[in-house]
Amino acid sequence: MDPVVFLLALLIFVGIPALTVVKVARLRAGRSQSLSADAIARLEALERGVQDLQKELAETHERLDFTERLLTKAREER
Repeated sequence: MDPVVFLLALLIFVGIPALTVVKVARLRAGRSQSLSADAIARLEALERGVQDLQKELAETHERLDFTERLLTKAREER
């Protein structure tokens, strides 16, 4: 599978829904009703999970860039 296609698929299936969840959580947190301690803890855990996924995606992107540079260098040397 092409790495670019993989990253785009990862972004579509993980990144966009995760950002949507974070936005909904922030909207709900901004309401005048206070959330239960359990709900707040769950939202914070969800936000940490999304941040971890974003870090992993950034690391994957860096690795892809490195691999592309190596492949380009190998092609140029031929």
